[in-house]
Amino acid sequence: MEIKNRPQARGAFLVALLSIALLSSTVSGWPQQGVAPRPVAPLSAAEQTASSSVKVETIKEVTAALSADEMQGRGTMQPGGEKAAAYIADRFARLGLKPLGDDKTYLQSINFKAVEFGPETGLKIGDEQLKLGREFFVSAPYIDKDVSGGLVFVGYGIVSSALKRNDLAGLDVRGKMVLMMDGPPANVDKKTWEKEELEIRVLVNLIRQRAAGLIFLTGDTDPDHPFSEAADYLSRRRVMLASEDETDFPSFYPSFLSVGKQAAEKMFAGSGVSLTQALAQAESNSFAPIDLKKNASLTVRVKKSKGTSSNVVGLLEGSDPRLKEEAIVYSAHYDAYGMTDGNRIYHGAADNALGVAEMIAIAEAFAKAPVKPRRSIIFLAVTGEEYGLYGAEYWAKNPTWNIKRVAANLNFDGMGTEVYGPVKTIVGYGAEHSSLGALLNEVAAANKLKVIGDPIPSEKSFYRSDHYAFVKKGVPALMLLGAPEGDAAAWIARMKGWEKTDYHQPGDIIRPDWNWEGPRTLSRLGVVMGMRLAGSDAMPAWLSSSPFNRERGTNAPPPPEP
Repeated sequence: MEIKNRPQARGAFLVALLSIALLSSTVSGWPQQGVAPRPVAPLSAAEQTASSSVKVETIKEVTAALSADEMQGRGTMQPGGEKAAAYIADRFARLGLKPLGDDKTYLQSINFKAVEFGPETGLKIGDEQLKLGREFFVSAPYIDKDVSGGLVFVGYGIVSSALKRNDLAGLDVRGKMVLMMDGPPANVDKKTWEKEELEIRVLVNLIRQRAAGLIFLTGDTDPDHPFSEAADYLSRRRVMLASEDETDFPSFYPSFLSVGKQAAEKMFAGSGVSLTQALAQAESNSFAPIDLKKNASLTVRVKKSKGTSSNVVGLLEGSDPRLKEEAIVYSAHYDAYGMTDGNRIYHGAADNALGVAEMIAIAEAFAKAPVKPRRSIIFLAVTGEEYGLYGAEYWAKNPTWNIKRVAANLNFDGMGTEVYGPVKTIVGYGAEHSSLGALLNEVAAANKLKVIGDPIPSEKSFYRSDHYAFVKKGVPALMLLGAPEGDAAAWIARMKGWEKTDYHQPGDIIRPDWNWEGPRTLSRLGVVMGMRLAGSDAMPAWLSSSPFNRERGTNAPPPPEP
């Protein structure tokens, strides 16, 4: 699952706004709205046969193969990622799926570019070297650079007659490394802050005065996601589409950095003012800049590269002469964070080798079923999910099937909660938006499974996986997650513990205590949902109450994320 937005990840957004300014010189579930209950339709003989043919052995085998060291973390635009794509294509071929990629192959190639920091990148405070990816990270610009200067703390950096405040009084910031906090201060109303456009004005002022570097002091405000976590993510290799524009920074632009409390305390050591005292002073309109009596030196070295990575697409053609022109798409991302120069492998077993394995087990069940579905079935293993849903977005915009005839998308991606025990609970992210919600309730009831709403709505998981690319193109979609029965708080606590230690880390590996019947149950549910979707006379429909309600294939942007 794609990394959620963190408060610390602000550099790119600010830099984009600043470029414009400078150049212009100025645990509750969702409400199940509109999902009407249906009578429970028992499983048909064909559904029982197909779903019972989902094999635990297939799920275990594929998960183990994709998360093995040999796959090198399945990195986008890395050899391990291409090896994983070839493995999935081979599985599709062995099941008799037709190629639905480029040039009658299973692979849909996507051009990417990447940038990563070289080992020389570092920040030195006085005589002490700070650790990239733990104590600090670089937001922008991603270019080779060497800067140094005296270190000063400027509070919030505010210069505003409206607020009767000047945090730079008596200070020439030219050539300085400026340590500052994000506003607004506690005594400033947020509406006033926004009306005065102070977030941008503060930074534009510091840039125009030619500060050498802007260092943001970011506190550990969320105990579940400390600064070191954000620093780790934001210091990793960045991957983007080759077609994406990159900001061309003027030569006078300072470097944007962020540090946590641990690094900030080192900056204040020997200054005569403690970090706690300085933060308290910064809340007052009478704040005065503080000379931290040491130099800060930054070295940035970046390596840029270009290459390709591939979606893997297979087709099971439908049996109905008319309906086979429409398709159900199963999706799962196969990429993880790959392998670093230090041979650190991000195995991505739960996220998302397991989801791919569940999808392949579904494909196997359909391929072996004696009764073929009326609609066609597409199996789509996508790349680049962890960096921004790139593979799914690319397929939705460059579909290898008429997007207006994609009936629905069922997506498998999560944190492995289905291995915590026998699955008795189902979450369908997006169920409240379309008739897929009623179908999920119906099929779950037939399998004696309980459907609940999003157990952690603050995580905004609906927006963070590949189904969302389909939603934005007007295609009804669900992401399916399985969990054990009982109090949700118990498995959520286990998931949060795993999130702290293994999520998007090398420790996401297969564990001895995994219950493999859980993934099988989730795959069986996916099979039956797909069969009913494939056999229905009408395609699923958006609910009139949904903000995503529009025609398939349309490019109108969706409402803003909440």
